[in-house]
Amino acid sequence: MPAKPVEIPKQKEVLIYTDGACDPNPGIGGWAAILIHPETGVKTEITGAELESTNNRMELTAAIEALSRLKQPCDVTLYTDSEYVKNAFTNGWLTAWQKRGWKTADKKPVKNQDLWLKLLKAAEKHRIVWMWIRGHNVDVNNNRCDELAVEARRKMAQTA
Repeated sequence: MPAKPVEIPKQKEVLIYTDGACDPNPGIGGWAAILIHPETGVKTEITGAELESTNNRMELTAAIEALSRLKQPCDVTLYTDSEYVKNAFTNGWLTAWQKRGWKTADKKPVKNQDLWLKLLKAAEKHRIVWMWIRGHNVDVNNNRCDELAVEARRKMAQTA
């Protein structure tokens, strides 16, 4: 008798767009995310900044902060213009780093391990499709994230 198909329960769907900005890099950084509920069209924009950061740290922070806002397990499509973030999940980098004790293939410590651990924790309860999108291009939500991240960085720079 053939095996019965396993039905995967439907979860709330969420689209997330993220971006980070740092100028100079390293320097003052800003991050932003837009969370969209596709059924209702409701959009939530979140931003933040740090005095001392890098572009990669801001990209990671945007994803962490966005996923941390979700109050229940969700089916997430997360759009990022950071190949660093996307490839870590889709190309097996995270798995390899963990197997090597958070070392790269050339035995150097993985940069931003603290944030990778936070992102793994934030991501664990969700089903996530990680999508790369070309930055500074035609996607309205990606462009808005960039504007928000740059603005957050500028505000931090003005108060520093």
